[in-house]
Amino acid sequence: MEQTGRLYLCGTPIGNLGDITYRAVETLRAADCIAAEDTRHTRALLAHYDIHTPMTSYHEHNKDAKGPELIARLLAGETIVCVSDAGLPGIADPGGDLAQRAIAEGIPVTPLPGANAALSGLICAGLPMEGFVFVGFLPRKDKKRRELLARMAGYPETLIFYEAPHRLRETLAALAEALGAERRACAARELTKKFEEFRRGTLAELAAHYAENEPRGEFVLVVAGAGETAEEGTDIAAECLCERYAAHCAAGLDRKEAMRRTARDLGISRREVYRALLGQEE
Repeated sequence: MEQTGRLYLCGTPIGNLGDITYRAVETLRAADCIAAEDTRHTRALLAHYDIHTPMTSYHEHNKDAKGPELIARLLAGETIVCVSDAGLPGIADPGGDLAQRAIAEGIPVTPLPGANAALSGLICAGLPMEGFVFVGFLPRKDKKRRELLARMAGYPETLIFYEAPHRLRETLAALAEALGAERRACAARELTKKFEEFRRGTLAELAAHYAENEPRGEFVLVVAGAGETAEEGTDIAAECLCERYAAHCAAGLDRKEAMRRTARDLGISRREVYRALLGQEE
């Protein structure tokens, strides 16, 4: 049988350039071509790791024309690595379209696992992880957004959304209206970067905070499912707080500094940390 090439879907850092695997770097170096969502953005990553593989632009606006070209190169035996600006290709970008084209042609498609903003936000949100639904960016049109959120309002699974800073206030208001203002949630921003922050509370509390404070950076919004009661949400949050406090103490920090670090990690006051710890001791 005639041998085809192979398409790799490569996870890239979502902020911190150190968050890439050895295997991904080696494969990027050895490939015939890198299909990048934004070649200017990817060039910085390649320069950091001294990778000189040729690149070609592949994004949402040229995928219909560029896709067949890349498939022809794969059928001719080339190895192509597809990367997005950040995270895993196919998650809120056109990498999935190229994978579907390759699969239809019998071309092997292989993942190079790496960073992902949605899962990174989820595991640090302090909300249930037994089941979750990745939504990504909500529709821009009000009608479609309302219809989607109305359908999801009864989902028992934790919901994960992406949002840009200039639309965050509008989205939080829409989530509070459709899902309930008292639904537990976490706004994670600038993940893996210098100003990484996790702010936890109800949707109403998050909306109030960002009404007074300018949203900055890219956001992952993690929202509790419909089955979680306020009491359950409080228990989960308290458990997360105590685990962080214990970890800081185990690292050698005194009680006062451990409480300060825990408050900073969770985006709450030291007084709230103190009260929660007292509640656990009772």
